[in-house]
Amino acid sequence: MAEAHQAVAFQFTVTPDGVDFRLSREALKHIYLSGINSWKKRLIRMKNGILRGVYPGSPTSWLVVVMTTVGFSYCKVDISLGLVCCIQRCLPERCGPYQTPQTRELLSMAVFSTGVWVTGIFLFRQTLKLLLSYHGWMFEMHGKASRFTKIWAICVRLLSSQRPMLYSFQTSLPKLPVPSVPATIQRYLESVRPLLDDEEYYRMETLAREFQDETAPRLQKYLILKSWWATNYVSDWWEEYVYLRGRSPLMVNSNYYVMDLVLVKNTDVQAARLGNAVHAMIMYRRKLDREEIKPVMALGIVPMCCYQMERMFNTTRIPGKETDVLQHLAESRHVAVYHKGRFFKVWLYEGSRLLKPRDLEMQFQKILDDPSPPQPGEEKLAALTAGGRVEWAQARQAFFSSGKNKVSLDAIERAAFFVALDEESHCYSPDDEASLSLYGKALLHGNCYNRWFDKSFTLISFKNGVLGLNTEHAWADAPIVGHLWEFVLGTDTFHLGYTETGHCLGEPNLMLAPPQRLQWDIPEQCQAVIKSSYQIAKVLADDVELYCFQFLHFGKGLIKKCRTSPDAFVQIALQLAHFRDKGKFCLTYEASMTRMFREGRTETVRSCTSESKAFVQAMTKGSHMKADLQDLFRKASEKHQNMYRLAMTGAGIDRHLFCLYLVSKYLGVSSPFLAEVLSEPWRLSTSQIPQSQIRMFDPNQYPNHLAAGGGFGPVADDGYGVSYMIAGENTIFFHVSSKFSSSETNAQRFGNHIRQALLDIADLFQVPKANN
Repeated sequence: MAEAHQAVAFQFTVTPDGVDFRLSREALKHIYLSGINSWKKRLIRMKNGILRGVYPGSPTSWLVVVMTTVGFSYCKVDISLGLVCCIQRCLPERCGPYQTPQTRELLSMAVFSTGVWVTGIFLFRQTLKLLLSYHGWMFEMHGKASRFTKIWAICVRLLSSQRPMLYSFQTSLPKLPVPSVPATIQRYLESVRPLLDDEEYYRMETLAREFQDETAPRLQKYLILKSWWATNYVSDWWEEYVYLRGRSPLMVNSNYYVMDLVLVKNTDVQAARLGNAVHAMIMYRRKLDREEIKPVMALGIVPMCCYQMERMFNTTRIPGKETDVLQHLAESRHVAVYHKGRFFKVWLYEGSRLLKPRDLEMQFQKILDDPSPPQPGEEKLAALTAGGRVEWAQARQAFFSSGKNKVSLDAIERAAFFVALDEESHCYSPDDEASLSLYGKALLHGNCYNRWFDKSFTLISFKNGVLGLNTEHAWADAPIVGHLWEFVLGTDTFHLGYTETGHCLGEPNLMLAPPQRLQWDIPEQCQAVIKSSYQIAKVLADDVELYCFQFLHFGKGLIKKCRTSPDAFVQIALQLAHFRDKGKFCLTYEASMTRMFREGRTETVRSCTSESKAFVQAMTKGSHMKADLQDLFRKASEKHQNMYRLAMTGAGIDRHLFCLYLVSKYLGVSSPFLAEVLSEPWRLSTSQIPQSQIRMFDPNQYPNHLAAGGGFGPVADDGYGVSYMIAGENTIFFHVSSKFSSSETNAQRFGNHIRQALLDIADLFQVPKANN
């Protein structure tokens, strides 16, 4: 009952003597401090909005312009060329502060100076946007930039050096351009040539030319019109139709996972590690709200779009019968926690003060020590988020739209993020290769009901203190989550720290109210839906084969000696491995980002090319000289790098065709070409994991502080999903997924082929050792 009394600010009872009020001063104090904190955040956001809106200008620069104008006027020099006099004549003559000539003159100069200041800001932004529209630097050889590119880089650096906030460059980023239809068709035909025989290619070429000449011109006009009107002609449709309208389970099919540091361990105490991590995440959220995070810059000078960061916290995917929606709140002061089939609500603040790591550790330890059993239907409730979206939407409307169920569901959906306290332990042991795969499986799907797959991300804490993330994909792409995760791991290790016994530093506040247990009233009909969703999810999870491994023979150090990009090296190795695995080539998806454009997300690099096919076939035959193989490899590598650059600069294939397809559906136009293109399966889906976006420590000084990246499920039932991270000079992590139900695939077999392909390609470039 003590917890219940602390939950209300006042109570009253009706007696024969009247109404008896009993106020809780402590509760009212917290309400007051919470309100003050909320208003502080509003004022900070308002201030940031103003500063961001006038970047690179500032109140100081405005004052300098005003003082300069006044100074020249005092020296009898009219730098306005008569504009100040014109403004002065336009001001009302007999109205309040305009009565004296001196006041009218000062006001006129202030108006003129403001106009000059605003014009300068506008010209700056347009100049920066024009400069950022140049992408020729990407197509020049590393270390051999042209004079034009060097001058361009100096100009961009000068215009972007004024201490920008996180979103300062958003309005200066160029829009994603719409490629021409002939260019897209030509690149598409070039991408499918290595996959088709002559007859199939001729048929596809005929369909493509018919589409280009007859249907495409009309569709392209609508797409260009949208590009003029919308901030980004792809992103809103991509989010809606690729993610939110999907009706299959999010688990495995859409959500992905991220791993912890795997070669070092800070503590074995589960609650302590979680306390530091949650505190670091809320510190990151505070920096995000205040826009104190530095914008991500390519090469240190080219700003990247950061709009995806806006929905990192306080975001939940709400199921619908036809389409889901993303619900984002401006603020959330708690996290939802799952442990042993029970749900809890843990406050992150005491009044306006963020709880310290030791306080959070105490709160999580109370949950771990709580012996109460789950309520009927509570244990597997989260399986609803792991099953079909239609079933979840119907159950949500029928059983969670009122009463205590609605209150408890709101507590989860309105949380900053979701926390899962697992009872099992996972970690990577170099002596046990299977340990990394089991760790990945636990993060990808768990037991199908201990993750809330709808939340923007679930922070997973294992019993031995190891952490991980399971992330919903609709709101953002992996580099955004990677940025957060690097901050959390770096802050946990190098800033927060632990005691000798593994606990968080400091003393806990024993007066804090304990975590609040969420209450449910789940009828038998709802329990039947939960059971059905769990069975669907269990079948899906059991079918996933995941093989994760650390490749220790070399990393980017040796690859660079081969005079090629590390990404191209790995992608060509994947083509060689796939051909050895299946004896054929397939349509290959590699994700690249388009964040050099405003609200850019991703584009596809079709990594299977005629050049990579030629190299793979030559390697497989085994009759070519090493010099010839090196030449074929370099051609394949140069082709891949060029395609990657085209994708990053808005000249990709798939997003353009995807949008043309949607326009055709809106107009009711039938296109056999687009229908066939959009139905082609990606039997090899790949992604490189970014790293070192935040330099919180020197990797040379701490070489073992490596996270293993993350992974995702296979896109096609008979295909592979491959995620890799070139983690350092001498190591690469791979995450290979497939389905047990396919007789054509085997994740471990494919992983072994990848390992051998990397070694075989590296062997081509090894310098022979001198004879002793």
